[in-house]
Amino acid sequence: MKLNSAQIAQFEAEGYLLLRGALADADLDPVITEYMQHIDRRASELLTEGKLVELYADEPFDRRLVSICRECDEIYSNLDIMHFRGRASFKFLRNDHLLDIVEGLVGPEITCCPVQHTRAKLPEGLTPTAGDSHIAPWHQDAGAFVEEADPHFILTVWLPLSAARPENGCLQIIPRVHREGLQQHWHEGGLVTMRVDEETSREEVLTLPMDEGDVLLIHKAVPHRSTLNNTDTVRWSMDLRYQRTGTPSGRPHYPDFAVRSHCDPDSVLTDYDEWCRLWVEALEGRQVSRPPRWEVVP
Repeated sequence: MKLNSAQIAQFEAEGYLLLRGALADADLDPVITEYMQHIDRRASELLTEGKLVELYADEPFDRRLVSICRECDEIYSNLDIMHFRGRASFKFLRNDHLLDIVEGLVGPEITCCPVQHTRAKLPEGLTPTAGDSHIAPWHQDAGAFVEEADPHFILTVWLPLSAARPENGCLQIIPRVHREGLQQHWHEGGLVTMRVDEETSREEVLTLPMDEGDVLLIHKAVPHRSTLNNTDTVRWSMDLRYQRTGTPSGRPHYPDFAVRSHCDPDSVLTDYDEWCRLWVEALEGRQVSRPPRWEVVP
């Protein structure tokens, strides 16, 4: 689908746009299948190593990882997109149906920002010792970028790979705040966060339950958060970011790449091995430190 003028106007006024049923099973199933196969393969390895008592092969996609992680959470740490680096995930980043939507706000020359995640949010109490960045406090995505990206539009695309509900930590947003620009943030517990007063939270917060196939578009200055998963299932989701080619990504140490171009189609990165190489190289060099943009709270 392509955005119409009313949808674009709503996004500009509200700072978000929720599209129900925007993607089909054919768009998302390859990504889900790839993760299912990876989990199955790793579970077999853990069983052989004596770290699991069974494979939990009959468990559905939104439950199997829970059963496995109750015994051994080694699978969990490498599921995010830049670590997992699945071929289907790479292909989905330039999915035509998704980019048709993105083009309505970004334009025809589209780059995939390196802030791209696949999130498997585990039930509360099952979080690995190192913590869970999938439970995000209030923040604007703009607060997680370096200053050179401030003048430039970066679109957040959030979509569930399984049902997202209030009880398992669906997104909450505060619309229209994007018109006030970037607000003060700080670093706490390894995450960027901002202050939202309780009165604002009660009166203005929107809780957005979503199903597989729904797509949420968010302006980078719209505050949003993701709360605890209080169920016994995994809330699977992806959050991706797109921008006009040639503008700063906000994460200069990580790879951005063109995913659509009407002017220069050959500039689009279609080489899966090259994408993997770029991420491996970037992650190996991540120890290169830079001063944090915001104050760090112990």
